[in-house]
Amino acid sequence: MLQFPDNFYLSPMFVLNCGGNPELQVTMALLLSCQSVSKSYSSRPLFRDISLSLDDDERLGLIGPNGSGKSTLLKLFAGITSPDGGTITNRKGLRIAYVAQDEKFPPEETVEEVLLKALPDDTDEHYREAKVAIIMTQMDFESGDKKAGELSGGWRKRLAIACQLIKDPDLLLLDEPTNHLDLEGVLWLENLLNEARFSFVLVTHDRTFLENVCTRVVELNAAYADGYLSVSGGYSDFLVNRQEYMVAQANLEQALASKMRREIAWLQRGARARQKKSSARTKDAGKLMDQYAEVKFRNNQDTSIDIDFSASGRKTKELVVAKHIGKSIGGRLLFDDLSFALRPGIKLGLLGRNGSGKTTLLRILNDQLAPDNGTIKRADSLRVVVFDQNREQLDQTKTLKEALCPSGDAVVYQDRSIHIHTWAKRFLFKSDQLSMPISYLSGGEQARILIANLMLRPADVLILDEPTNDLDIPSLEVLEDSLEEFPGAVVLVTHDRFLLDNVSNHLLALDGNGGSGFFSDYAQYEAHSEKEERKRSKQGKDGGSDSKKRTGLSTNEKKELTEIGLKIEQAEREVVKVESRLTDPKVAANHLRLQEIMKEVDYSRRRVERLYERWQDLEKRQQEAAGA
Repeated sequence: MLQFPDNFYLSPMFVLNCGGNPELQVTMALLLSCQSVSKSYSSRPLFRDISLSLDDDERLGLIGPNGSGKSTLLKLFAGITSPDGGTITNRKGLRIAYVAQDEKFPPEETVEEVLLKALPDDTDEHYREAKVAIIMTQMDFESGDKKAGELSGGWRKRLAIACQLIKDPDLLLLDEPTNHLDLEGVLWLENLLNEARFSFVLVTHDRTFLENVCTRVVELNAAYADGYLSVSGGYSDFLVNRQEYMVAQANLEQALASKMRREIAWLQRGARARQKKSSARTKDAGKLMDQYAEVKFRNNQDTSIDIDFSASGRKTKELVVAKHIGKSIGGRLLFDDLSFALRPGIKLGLLGRNGSGKTTLLRILNDQLAPDNGTIKRADSLRVVVFDQNREQLDQTKTLKEALCPSGDAVVYQDRSIHIHTWAKRFLFKSDQLSMPISYLSGGEQARILIANLMLRPADVLILDEPTNDLDIPSLEVLEDSLEEFPGAVVLVTHDRFLLDNVSNHLLALDGNGGSGFFSDYAQYEAHSEKEERKRSKQGKDGGSDSKKRTGLSTNEKKELTEIGLKIEQAEREVVKVESRLTDPKVAANHLRLQEIMKEVDYSRRRVERLYERWQDLEKRQQEAAGA
């Protein structure tokens, strides 16, 4: 079998045409290659001499501790920034799309207007509206008329992804795509990526998400000899391989230490009569010392923060008792007849889509809001400590020192005085960062400030609202251990299923329509949700009494009904136009272009079908309203 260099590109047509020759069987083509790439931020090196390649059908998860350069490497792949050293080579004609952590849109622009602006300039004018309609359906947007400024964080994230998918990328780069998404949104994104026809690289700290969508995991970390560790498979495969690697590296350090002791003893012995010490052996001993120092340095890399929440030591059996509580917001019932108790050792995970009432329930437990009915009984002098996902507790104008230590040069932690420099180091901050304003710090660094402040306050109950945002995996693992060992009660809201399952011993799910239910773990909740979804689907098909029937049309829907006939005509003309391109000999001879046209044909036909279905639904509801 012929061997090709790593950066050798084979076109898909070549791969197809040589399929019958056993000497020319090549299964995938290279998309992108970086060779000996280095990058520094100010005077701090992020990574050095990184060499990686991305192939067709790549589904790569990029992980690593905060500050290791994950987001920077993604921007290098996207061409947004340039390396300090080394080269990055793309396949000819490669279409790359990049989704940043936070995307801002003009607040007055509608979803449809944002998507139209995101289309490449060379997009066929008659195809633009069809393209937008297709992507809105794919992303589950009900209407393109909603303004971007009115979207929640989760729907803004969907819009950001839609703005890149509409460009038909060969390679999609996503930086922390699950941030701001609720659990339902994360599951939707999983399904989208699992069905994707494009390659993707994503930076994420969501371990279950990594396991479910990635076929290769790469960790950037100075603990590895190459600066990274690449493992084929999901996150569970990566954990096994990382453990084996670290054990082997620890054994190597011991072996080098033993060998170095022998060499040092030899160097310290006096030269025998008429003999000189071998200069080659002396030189080798110097190399051995350098190698030992390098391996020892890698093994001593500690990139996780030291988390240990302070408990009040209260012996009360019942901290908070809720009996038959209910709450409505804006006339909508969130939950009703809800009863539970928080006792020491209870770890309660809250589940539910955005708007289902999770934050409202947290505010009730923290005595910031009263229930509409039922009772809440709290232990006397109850100490509740809250982690706020919006970070409203942080004054962005203060310095890091002021945030960690408001007065003096020391904090009191578990009855011990700790100097601010030592306290900051515990959370991976350097002394020269103490004078920096909080606004200059990353999301992960700000999250570490909040955790540091929480640890200074003894608590009976910990309430954590999305604590995982921006925390790296090493920090998440320490957070898990600390929450498991915390003797008080914990109430946890998170879309991180790994953390939820590892920490929670009870789950409470809110459906946002007044209903709720308790589950032992996420698997039980997931099975229940699937069962309920099948039940609703069956009721909808059978026209059961429990299925919701929408009657009457809103003003926008009436306008949509008057215009939908014209949209169908335009969509059908678009199908004919796109199908005609299949007869073009130039298209037939270009495999990649042929695939693109076939995809466009499929999209166009499906859009016509959806428009007809929408027309029938609007007509039926209008007739039902007229006959009512």
